[in-house]
Amino acid sequence: MLRSLYSGVSGLKSMQTDLDVVANNISNVNTPGFKSSRAMFQDMVSQTLTDATAPSNTSGGINAKQIGLGTQIGSIDTITTNGAPKSTGRSLDLYINGGGYFAVQRTSTTPKTYYTRVGAFERDSDGTLVTTSGGMKVLGWSSATPTAYAGGTPSYNTGTTPSTIKVPATVNGSQYSAGSLAIDQNGLITATYGNQKYAIGELAFADFTNPEGLERVGDTQFAASTNSGAATYSTSGSNGVGSLVSGELEMSNVDLSSEFTEMIIANRAYQANAKVITTSDEVLQNLTNLSRS
Repeated sequence: MLRSLYSGVSGLKSMQTDLDVVANNISNVNTPGFKSSRAMFQDMVSQTLTDATAPSNTSGGINAKQIGLGTQIGSIDTITTNGAPKSTGRSLDLYINGGGYFAVQRTSTTPKTYYTRVGAFERDSDGTLVTTSGGMKVLGWSSATPTAYAGGTPSYNTGTTPSTIKVPATVNGSQYSAGSLAIDQNGLITATYGNQKYAIGELAFADFTNPEGLERVGDTQFAASTNSGAATYSTSGSNGVGSLVSGELEMSNVDLSSEFTEMIIANRAYQANAKVITTSDEVLQNLTNLSRS
């Protein structure tokens, strides 16, 4: 069978995968915190017809004769560049101006921590700080008893593993003032009880040796993998983590102009590979017709 037939088929499969990646990027152009992907191609094994020969006293060297057998997807990379901020005016919407991820967790018998760039938070009916979309509990550091806040950043044991943060209903007999919960650029969480503002805790931010190695788990969340490395937790503005901007959300980093260009290229490449298959088929048909002549 003609090698070109199989090469054309491999090209169709690879271009279909490329179109799948582009389609997913475009469909998530308005998804907050979404990170786009790209498909990287590589050639497949080549068939060697004759080996290379070294030069001698009587003749020069001859290069090997090889025929490639098509293409394949080498990798599908995640592009981790920051998306543009979108102003929402909501105090508990947060944008990370730089690197790092929010750490979130769903409570279960075996809780697992995930990471996201979507900083849309709220206080649920139990007083726990959670994400607005999936109710995932936001991780950070806090003390058993909130302290009166008079400025600066209170000291928390940020060297420990972060845990869920609860905004209590009362502090020193005073009720929580609805709508007073706020998070500043350093990740410090404060709330007002009566006429006094209290420091509740501090958000934890995760960073990784290889952020592109994180695995997508849906809901615009990522999980650590063996190639991303374990999460390193720190506070805002330290260890490569950016500062927070309140009242804004990070939008998708999808570049529509680039995606449409890639779609056109993939479409034309798909057509070209299909043409290779039909041409190879015509050659085979001519061969089979030789027996009739």
